[in-house]
Amino acid sequence: MTHGSGVDRRRWLQRALATIGGLALGACDRISQSDRVNSTLDYAEGWTKGVQRLLLGRNTLAPEYSVRDISTSFRANGTTNPDTEEYNRLAQASFADWRLVVGGLVEQPLELSLEELRRMASRTQITRHDCVEGWSCIAKWRGARLSAVLQQARLKPGARYLAFYCADSLELTLDGTGQYYETIDLVDAMHPQTILAYDMNDRPLAVRHGAPLRLRLERQLGYKMAKYLMRIEAIDSYRGIARGKGGYWEDRGYQWYAGI
Repeated sequence: MTHGSGVDRRRWLQRALATIGGLALGACDRISQSDRVNSTLDYAEGWTKGVQRLLLGRNTLAPEYSVRDISTSFRANGTTNPDTEEYNRLAQASFADWRLVVGGLVEQPLELSLEELRRMASRTQITRHDCVEGWSCIAKWRGARLSAVLQQARLKPGARYLAFYCADSLELTLDGTGQYYETIDLVDAMHPQTILAYDMNDRPLAVRHGAPLRLRLERQLGYKMAKYLMRIEAIDSYRGIARGKGGYWEDRGYQWYAGI
């Protein structure tokens, strides 16, 4: 096989994966929530994840761009202000009293200030944010490598996923599932481009973009990139969290693995 045909095949598979993911996401609002339908979607999601990782590899980087490619304006996704008493108090003090709590299945629980995160191993990257709604923007992000945080916390052998808990809630529900959260597996957690971003375009994150800290998971869609981070927990399963699907939007029909 020639180099050219290999590139063409790679691009074709990437387009096919994106199409499959888009069809599954689009179907969420139109199909009944039967066991058969859910089983089919779970199978398709697992196939998509497996093929993408086989095709791209664990550490293949998402495309990165130059400074001249940065979008003149960057649309805010999801919540634009948690507007709770606790969050407002932290924001008014420029998040000096905020701490990122890291716990769960770790040997060394952590409570990290912004200053401590800024002193950790970091990465700067200019990447494209792709929203499930169909829009994209490019920005420059700087943040602590998630792998460095986990190295300091020392994961226990039973840890398989990370759960990110946020300050914002998108709805008030009787079953207590309105708080935003997200989960990822350790493959994505250890990826070189997975960072806890505190700067955007060389400035501290604005509230509308997730201050003081947000997850950047560059090989997945924007709803996976949790904003307003408050706590990270290493877990063995996400089935016992909220509605058991692994994230706020996943609990409402979106795919858990949103690879692009």
